[in-house]
Amino acid sequence: MKKSIVWLFLVPLCAFSQEPAKSIHTDSSRSPQWTELLSSKKGIPWKVRKAVLHGGKQDGVELIEVDNGSLCFQVIPTRGMGILAVQRDSTRFGWNSPVKEVVHPKYVNLQARGGLGWLDGFNEMMCRCGLENNGGPGKDRFINNVGDEATMDLTLHGKIANIPASKVEVFANPNPPFDIHVKGVVHERMFYGPKLELQVDISTTPGSHTIKLSETVTNRGALEQEFELLYHSNYGAPLLEEGARFLAPVAQVTPINENAAKANESYPSYQGPTAGFTEQVYCLRLNAGNDGFTEALLVNSKGALAAGIRYRVKELPYFTLWKNTSAVEEGYVTGLEPGTNFPRPRNVEREHGRVPKLKGGETRNFELDFFFLTQADEVQSAKERIAAIQGKRKPVVDISPEK
Repeated sequence: MKKSIVWLFLVPLCAFSQEPAKSIHTDSSRSPQWTELLSSKKGIPWKVRKAVLHGGKQDGVELIEVDNGSLCFQVIPTRGMGILAVQRDSTRFGWNSPVKEVVHPKYVNLQARGGLGWLDGFNEMMCRCGLENNGGPGKDRFINNVGDEATMDLTLHGKIANIPASKVEVFANPNPPFDIHVKGVVHERMFYGPKLELQVDISTTPGSHTIKLSETVTNRGALEQEFELLYHSNYGAPLLEEGARFLAPVAQVTPINENAAKANESYPSYQGPTAGFTEQVYCLRLNAGNDGFTEALLVNSKGALAAGIRYRVKELPYFTLWKNTSAVEEGYVTGLEPGTNFPRPRNVEREHGRVPKLKGGETRNFELDFFFLTQADEVQSAKERIAAIQGKRKPVVDISPEK
């Protein structure tokens, strides 16, 4: 009998399943490479570090991160010295915008979508709106280079959030309370146009839960100049949720349009993410305490988390509450926004006497404290401060928009 010879060819499994070799060259979702700028191990440890982002629309954006030992936040010099997000304990304060990258201003066309291009880069916890204007898009008048009255197209929320800082410095005070500072200068100026300068000083004290802003707007021109400034602070989950509430010592509430007027009675409360929700905006005037300060607070449903703002009503007399409880994918967010005016078209605000002016060389100062609370007793204390400012005064709730 002949023997059968069986040849076995052993082929490695990897020949059939091996992935193609690859090397990721660019990935904007990767964690940035940080370089430490300042730090201290004495007392409460703190540090400041810097990174330059790479890939996508965020390529070239500079971040400065401050960790005061309790609170960690990122300043964006490339985007007008805005604040990207804040972390305290395990809680992130900010929001989840559909815009995932920290977009470089060179990729933002403010004229896009009828003047709404500002939204292409909108994802910060706090960004400024201004300085020439900060309201909705629309036409307004100005004096052109030959002295004639002309019309111009104003874009949503102005330019300042998309202008890189011209100068940035970081330092720490060697004496108590050892506060840490990130300072920047942003210019919004042109030939035959505004010559406005924003000086920013963002500071915090080691171990604190507060970010302090001390800022000035200066007219570097020789002629009187209108200006507008609004601090657009934004919060989503986990702080924003069904049952969350807005608290402030309110003097007056006016819906910005008929859509907001439909929900007047429930303006301080929030619903969960709702697909198809149309934003609701309310124009508020807040009462001040004997020291001239007021506070506004967003509190979660259990009263255990909150974020708030403390500032002088004289400096920022108008407050806007923006509610956008849309689906998570669309941007579930609310905005607490003190300002020099309401964010309506500048010609409308001018008619109501709410557009301030600066003489040549004149400066206006602004001071705000942003605070972040993760303990129920801290939240309760903030509520009590607001109640004390309010006292027995009852808010006026207008049923119709301002005409």
